[in-house]
Amino acid sequence: MGKKIFLIIGILFFSLQAFAKDIHPYHVGSVEISYNSKSKTFEITGRFFLDDLENALNKKYGKSLHFNDPKYKSLLNEALKGYCAEYLKLKTNNKFLKIDYLGYEEDNESVNIFLESEAVDHPKKIETAVSFLYNLFDDQINIVHIIAYGERKSEKLTYPDRYLYKQF
Repeated sequence: MGKKIFLIIGILFFSLQAFAKDIHPYHVGSVEISYNSKSKTFEITGRFFLDDLENALNKKYGKSLHFNDPKYKSLLNEALKGYCAEYLKLKTNNKFLKIDYLGYEEDNESVNIFLESEAVDHPKKIETAVSFLYNLFDDQINIVHIIAYGERKSEKLTYPDRYLYKQF
């Protein structure tokens, strides 16, 4: 009787593990690119599921990095800085902008990444290339919001689409 209970518990444990790996069957992230007319910079925030971003970084850099563990904070900052530089580009008035990585915040389920562009006067034509998590999922969706002069324009980019152009 004891062996049967142990076997049932074992089967349940492995079934729950397999289920837990795919808690969110949709792979969705969001990126908000907001022009601050006082600082003349774009303030950029990306929000992603913690486990998806962690897996994308681990795959990209061949390391074992873990959010929610303080000993990985500096390694995660380094990895995120490089990852953002590769998977996010911003261009306005036909000029690519330098984007600085500022840091990240995490909770149990998501990570917010903070970036800021160099200063630019009166952007009218805003182009971006967003491909976060495309190195991990071929069904990744990134919802991109571009906000300038009090006007918000949003669009869904589904892998492999990465380019977005908005006129303000």
